[in-house]
Order: sequence, then C-alpha cells, then structure tokens
Amino acid sequence: MPILTTVPAKIKPPPKLSYTITNAFTQTPQTVRQNASPNHPTTLPPYKLPPTSAYIHLPFCRKRCHYCDFPIVALGSSSAKIEDDPRILSYIQLLLREIKATKQELNANPPLETVFFGGGTPSLVPPRLVSVVLDTLREKFRLCANAEISMEMDPGTFDGVKMEELMELGVNRVSLGVQAFQPELLKACGRAHGVKEVHEAIEIVGSCGVENWSMDLISSLPHQTPEMWESSLRLTIEAQPTHVSVYDLQVEQGTKFGILYTPGEFPLPSEIQSAEFYRMASRMLTDAGYNHYEISSYCKSGFECQHNLTYWKNKGFYGFGLGSASYVSGVRFSRPRKLKEYTNYVQSLENGVVDCSEENQIDAKDMAMDVVMLSLRTGRGLDLHSFRESFGGSLVLSLCKVYKPYVESGHVVCLDGQGRNISADESTFLLSDEDKIEDLAFIRLSDPDGFLLSNELISLAFGIIAP
Repeated sequence: MPILTTVPAKIKPPPKLSYTITNAFTQTPQTVRQNASPNHPTTLPPYKLPPTSAYIHLPFCRKRCHYCDFPIVALGSSSAKIEDDPRILSYIQLLLREIKATKQELNANPPLETVFFGGGTPSLVPPRLVSVVLDTLREKFRLCANAEISMEMDPGTFDGVKMEELMELGVNRVSLGVQAFQPELLKACGRAHGVKEVHEAIEIVGSCGVENWSMDLISSLPHQTPEMWESSLRLTIEAQPTHVSVYDLQVEQGTKFGILYTPGEFPLPSEIQSAEFYRMASRMLTDAGYNHYEISSYCKSGFECQHNLTYWKNKGFYGFGLGSASYVSGVRFSRPRKLKEYTNYVQSLENGVVDCSEENQIDAKDMAMDVVMLSLRTGRGLDLHSFRESFGGSLVLSLCKVYKPYVESGHVVCLDGQGRNISADESTFLLSDEDKIEDLAFIRLSDPDGFLLSNELISLAFGIIAP
C-alpha cells in the first residue's frame, strides 16, 4: 500500500522541525553547502548564511475553507469596502512594526532575492498597503533589482486594474488558488469562488501579461472522481501556467473536514485512488512539458519557484506576520497564531525581550535528517558528495545499504556527477562494493512511484541517522 505524502493546500515555511513522518511533509524545504563562495576554503552551510528570502503572511480571507487550519482572519463575503477595513489597516501597521523591529544578524546582510506574500488571501489586501510593506522591506533589508516577488491570489478577489497595480509595485509572480474546476467540488471545499471566477482570473492574468504564474490544485477531495481530476488537469494545461502545484488533501483536526471525514473512507478516496490521482498528475503534466522538480511542484523550464527553493535547499529565511516562521542562523522560531498573542509578540520584539530559545538549535543528527528529508522531496535528490563532506562517509554507506532494495525495485534512482540516471543493474553493482559507492553522486526518488513511498523511505533514513 503506498504511503502518500499529504501536504496542506498551500506551502508554508516550516516551523521548528518535528522529525516524525506524520509531520515530515507539512514542512517545506535540500542540501548542505550550496551557494558558498569559491574564494573561501571552508564554506558555510546554507542555513548559516544570512537570509535572502522573506515570507509575509497576510491572513485575510472572505471565509475559511473547510480544509484550512492556517491562521486567518475571515472578513466575510459581504465586506463592502475592503480597502478601508480597519482590521486590515491595523494588521498592516502591526506587520510593519515587526519588520522594523527585527534585528539583522550582520551589518552587511545581502539584499532580499525573494519575497512571498502568502495567507490567507493576500489579493484581498489593497495594493497601496502592499506597497507600504514592500517599501519597508526595502528600507530594512534592501531588495534585489530582479527579486522574485510572489503573491497568492484567489479567483474573484482581483480585477485587471488591481493586477496591473500590483505588477507596477514589483509583484512578478502569481500563485492562483484554483483548487478545482468543478462547481460541486469548490462548494464542498467551502471555497468563496466559483468556476466562472476561475476562468475570469485566468483571463485577467493572461491579459495583464503575467509571465510567471502558478496554478494550485487539490486532489483526493470528497466525492472527487478520476474523471473530475483528469478534467481539472486538462483545463490547467490548456490555461498554460508556467508552474503547477498539486496537493493531496490533508484532513486536519479542528477543520470542518476533520469533523466530517476520516482519511481513506468514503466520500474521500482510498489510498489506492489517491495514488492514482498522483500518478495521473505526474503523467499528464510531464507529457505537457512540465518538469516535476519537487514532490508537489511542476514547472516549465526556468520557472521553478525561487522562494520555495530557499526552503528545499535548507537556506535561511525571514518570516513576518501572524503564525509565520523564520529560520535564521540555524534557529527556527514561529510567531503566535492568534492576533492578540501576535500583538504582544511584536511589542516584546520592540522592547528587545523576545527570546529565540537555544532549544530550537538543531544538532548534527537533526541537520542530517533535515537534509535527507528536504532533498528527497526534490527531483534533484540527495547530493551524496556534499552529504559525505558534512556528515561522514560511514553515514552515506549506511544510507546506500538501506536503499539498495529500493534501487532494485525502481523506487530509488542513482545518478552520476552529471545528473544522469544510472541503470538499476549498474547501481546495484556499485552499491555492492563499498569502494565504488563514491562513484554515485546523487540518489533520488523515482517519479511517481518513489515519491508515493517517500514517507516510508525517509523514515528508513531517519532510523539510520538517529536509531
């Protein structure tokens, strides 16, 4: 029985890591020792470098979707004048205070290369307030001239005028939260938009000339059939986004779905049916020219989400806003999920009394598990040479031995230094000789069957690293 990777409907920066397989894929972010300067004989691992990415949480939604457990503020579908809603204005002021009060690790921090507005539904926030946030980030951290600035946007929450205003501010990547193309599924999810708004949003994105845009879809929804899923994938491909994110529904406690449904039981699809949904997405999107570069992410060549690559490469990042997480100098810490506690947190930050506890520091074993988990999410896989330098050859040898049966079964693939696949027979031969294992440069999970066993395969690695 395949063990599916279930992830939330939107990727969020990871909070402090919990190394249980249940939580492994509710995190985001891959390998050690990338982006290091060739001029230095000893290089810092990515998580030790100053952050060049910032996640901004804008929590406002018209209503809470039935699967959502993110920290949000529901404005109500009948909010007449969102531009002047005091809840938005008050929150933005609080957010600006947090950004300004954040201490930088070094005097010469590099400028931000990516900014991601997530939520919530960030497209509900008026562009003039988004502008103030971006200006504050520029003043505090500086922004690269070609920074990737992404925004999650839901159908029915923006028109052409708002889209053009956001683009003028520098927003150059859109993540469109479609989720499904069937009205009955959208209604069952509690989405605030319908199919008509989906098609209107796609047309607006195209007519405004947004070149870099993603579409989000959810599989394994209640009463979803293979025919519905195939139709959603086909309509997505016809819309020609440069990026597609495909998530398997995760039923969270405390949500409406968590009260109504049990995973694997009708009206939710079985694990076998969910696996077939995943295989169908992989097949159709790959055939349409999309590169399956991460377990839930597909893109046209050159359109990987640079912000999410920050997570998967295990690089540091700032998080700002309600419930957001930061990863700075090897320390992970999250903001409170409730507005009152978040307000108190910002006040404490301004007063200089926020303590990023040392208990969030991760040791070598934790870091090794972090690297394996994040790397095996990606199409590139685990860099064995880098892993050997950081954690030792004996650990690489142990990992290769535990994965040898899965190389033979085709769930794990070995690659050479040029990133080319090595045949299963040759890989088995190399894995049988300890002296030849160093000839292997990467191991990755096969697409789609290896990805479908990812929880089990990562659990095996955890058992080797921290028995």
